[in-house]
Amino acid sequence: MSTVSIIGSGGMAAAIGGLAVEAGHTVEVMSRDAAKAWALAEQLVVRATTGTFGAGPAGDVVILAVPYSAVLGVLKQYGEALAGKLLVDITNPIKSDFTGFLTPEDSFGALEIAKAAPTDAGIVKAFNTLSSHVLAAGAREGHPLDVFIAGDDAQAKARVSAFIQSLGLRPMDAGQLTMARALEHACMLWLGLMAHSVKHPNFSIGVSFVG
Repeated sequence: MSTVSIIGSGGMAAAIGGLAVEAGHTVEVMSRDAAKAWALAEQLVVRATTGTFGAGPAGDVVILAVPYSAVLGVLKQYGEALAGKLLVDITNPIKSDFTGFLTPEDSFGALEIAKAAPTDAGIVKAFNTLSSHVLAAGAREGHPLDVFIAGDDAQAKARVSAFIQSLGLRPMDAGQLTMARALEHACMLWLGLMAHSVKHPNFSIGVSFVG
């Protein structure tokens, strides 16, 4: 197993970190709020450590588990400490009133992250269509949750896919990084379904095979 660094200490950080330690990975938690990082590491109990926010992560795979509104600033603070790392973008650049996106019309969140990251860092979009509590629960009745991924580097996507599989989840490759725009819109679809149709957050978007 490997060491995975998570920047952030909220619900998604806890969900991914919890599944990761159960799978045998070592998890490093890094947060601007050191107390929250320690609290999450203690919650994960085993194979969890804390790192210094802004310093070089211990893991080669780094989960960006902070809100999109903060992630570009986080990347700027880390700077070259993220050089050569595989960055997993789980963010959604959606406005707080859910009326649209925070990104320019000709761009999308993962692309803005790629622009802000070191040039030799790999970027893979993943986990952004799942809510934290649904993700934390993992597979339901033997059916793994689908985790859609997008990225330009096939080797990077293979590494992220292997990590996702180790968590008991099913990676679904959506294509190049440009498909991250569609995945960010899929989160907006999830929000619309929750508000107008499903009426609760206890569901996920996935793929069903027929025939």
